[in-house]
Amino acid sequence: MKTFRKHIYLIAGLLLLGACKPEINPVSPSKGTADFSKYISVGNSLTAGYADGGLYLEGQENSYPSIIAKQMLAVGGGEFKQPLFSADQANGSGYLRLAGFNTDGTPKTETVTSNLAIRGQIAIPGFGNVTLYNKYTGGEFNNLGVPGIKLQQITYAPYGNLNGFYERMLGPAAPANTESYLDFVTTGRNFTFFSNWLGNNDALGYATSGGAGDVLTDKAVFEQLYNLLINSMTASGAKGVVATVPDVTAVPYFNTVTVSAVLAGVQKVNPAVQALYINAKTGSGLSDGYAPRAATTKDLIVLTFPTSKIGQVVDSPAGPVPYGLTQYAPIENQYVLDENEVTLTEDYIASYNNTIKTAAAAKGLAVFDSYTFLNNVKAHGLLVNGISMSSGYISGGIFSLDGVHLTPRGYAIVANEFIKAINATYKSSIPLADITNYRAVKFP
Repeated sequence: MKTFRKHIYLIAGLLLLGACKPEINPVSPSKGTADFSKYISVGNSLTAGYADGGLYLEGQENSYPSIIAKQMLAVGGGEFKQPLFSADQANGSGYLRLAGFNTDGTPKTETVTSNLAIRGQIAIPGFGNVTLYNKYTGGEFNNLGVPGIKLQQITYAPYGNLNGFYERMLGPAAPANTESYLDFVTTGRNFTFFSNWLGNNDALGYATSGGAGDVLTDKAVFEQLYNLLINSMTASGAKGVVATVPDVTAVPYFNTVTVSAVLAGVQKVNPAVQALYINAKTGSGLSDGYAPRAATTKDLIVLTFPTSKIGQVVDSPAGPVPYGLTQYAPIENQYVLDENEVTLTEDYIASYNNTIKTAAAAKGLAVFDSYTFLNNVKAHGLLVNGISMSSGYISGGIFSLDGVHLTPRGYAIVANEFIKAINATYKSSIPLADITNYRAVKFP
């Protein structure tokens, strides 16, 4: 009987607690200590909305700054204009699209070449050919992202002559452009808040070329220019958020085509093959040379490597030999970021990120640590709103077909990480974007 009474009292107590359950009210949007009325974004291809190996209208419309700006509307944010391509030239520079899959499951891509916004090319002495895009004529805009730009180039006045994406954003005169990017983003804009994600290309260009086609920006130069940029952006009292440089090994461009997988494919045909050979850096210093050696799992083959070349007979100093299977015909530098190049790149990125964090701390700016975030995604994946994602190529949903830039869903995820950093620093409550409203890789 006592046990029965205890049960009755317990049930009654639970019912009472349920009846008195406190009402949970969502946090009301608030701007906190920041002013979002005029927001501008500074950066490179990621800021511009570059995706699938090109800049095109859909990518621009789903850039992370435009997503942030939409969410800022709830806390006093103003109009956010972008230098969009027109609807009849929506494919912009051209881009990759998924055409299907081969019988072995590998993807087939094709380049979109219709409805482009290309107006021609111009030869720049000592530099090469520059593709020119149709000028943007829609007046002042807020997204100032320029695909390809390095922090190293922000004070170079003639830069508009060397980058067609920047040239189309400048005035009608072409190609006699003499406004530095630093002046372009700071002069007369009267912004109250900014985001800055410059610095990626200062390491990425070296990495994606396998160390063969670009150089790492000097650490001291990076520090000097980054501080100049941040001091200029905050000179009138504007607040903002900055992002660190991602780890190059966290993107599918470097972890999709692996040494192990390529070797396993060769061994299905010829089990006697024991190794792939690459032309590798002999040390992790800038001045170290290159020599052939057997590849290891710590060497990163780039996404664009034509695996069909492996084993083809090519001429070498030792006579006809199978490509990639002998030290006399190793896989060329541009297709591999070898272990020592990875170490060198990581060392420079660590220095760049220390500069970024130090500069941000000195000015009280918010920081989105993309280096840590993307490494966590690579290691553990990501679950948001019931959607499971990863850093995998195509299947992961975050990275676009070029293996470096993001899908619209990936940009929405990044936008939310920026927003979280802003809210934490400025005690604001900008609502997060619903990533289910943004697509992953588009299937045919």
